[in-house]
Amino acid sequence: MKDHYDIAVVHGDGIGPEICLTTLDLLNAALPGAVLTFSEYPAGAEHFLKTGESLPQATYDACKAADAILHGAAGIPGVVGPDGTEVGVDFTLKLRFGLDLYANIRPIRLFDGVTGPLRGKQAEKIDYIVLRENSEGLYAARGAGSLLRSEVAVDTLVQTRHGIERIVRKAFELARLTDGAPSDGIRRVTCCDKANVLRSYAFFRAVFDEVAKDYPDIEAEHVIVDAMTMHMVMRPNHYNVVVTENMFGDILSDLAAATIGGLGLAPSAEVGAQNGLFQPSHGSAPDIAGQGIANPYGMVLSAAAMLDWLAQRHGDARLLRAADQIKQACTQAMQEGCFTPDLGGRLKTTELAQILIDKVKAM
Repeated sequence: MKDHYDIAVVHGDGIGPEICLTTLDLLNAALPGAVLTFSEYPAGAEHFLKTGESLPQATYDACKAADAILHGAAGIPGVVGPDGTEVGVDFTLKLRFGLDLYANIRPIRLFDGVTGPLRGKQAEKIDYIVLRENSEGLYAARGAGSLLRSEVAVDTLVQTRHGIERIVRKAFELARLTDGAPSDGIRRVTCCDKANVLRSYAFFRAVFDEVAKDYPDIEAEHVIVDAMTMHMVMRPNHYNVVVTENMFGDILSDLAAATIGGLGLAPSAEVGAQNGLFQPSHGSAPDIAGQGIANPYGMVLSAAAMLDWLAQRHGDARLLRAADQIKQACTQAMQEGCFTPDLGGRLKTTELAQILIDKVKAM
């Protein structure tokens, strides 16, 4: 256990600063006494517009050295680099590959009090994890693809045995920590791929099957990605942990978030052997930036995930207790109907944050 933990904070773009600042206030309320030390660094599309670079080397170095990284949101539509891709996402992509944050953990939970779009369709209980391989797949081609004579563009999908094996093992280990799927209580890992068409995904499935043999206590199954988009809508309570390739995980986790009320309720943890990046799954929402109505739940729950991760790494019961308090505060607030306008409420960002702070202080 450490006396204190250094957290690198990157507010980012759009609503990023609003949700970051309120989350820092909540963290300080949950962990008084300077247990967490916050240092703020610039990155993102707005920084690019000011300086011509989206991720300063000093920010990258600080993130690498920190105990954890907390990030708000990245990107502004239309702000692109010379290759036509968004510059704001450079922050997360460069950290993922540079710090080897191979596991993107995206919990999908329908909270009591939230009216999800699948209510009334036997989907009242949704609680599973989309585990996205975060360092390979199609996104490994970013910056390395080819554009020939403005006629042919090629990006390469990369799958390695090492990369597949470690993300699959992570999936089975995560499943062991859960209570199983809501529908039947069975701990299961679902391999989502396109093995029926592409060799790279058939390889992913083959390695998955090899690793699954080491976990006889966990049920293992396969599903083709296009069928998975249907199953996530028709029977989401069947799933416990879903493991998949980088791009598929990116797409499926957004669909999954829609089934629980939207990306504003979806936290995200991106972790490797040494470093961890924690940020909500949603974007920067520039259309509502500065209005004070941004939903902070995704950011707050990501911060709770950060505390859980640090607590496990350092054996620190203070962090584990604070994480539980923050999650309980969110659960209670949603049950009481405490929402910003995106979820049909009328609360401002700061008003909702204060409700959470008061609940944590009362625990």
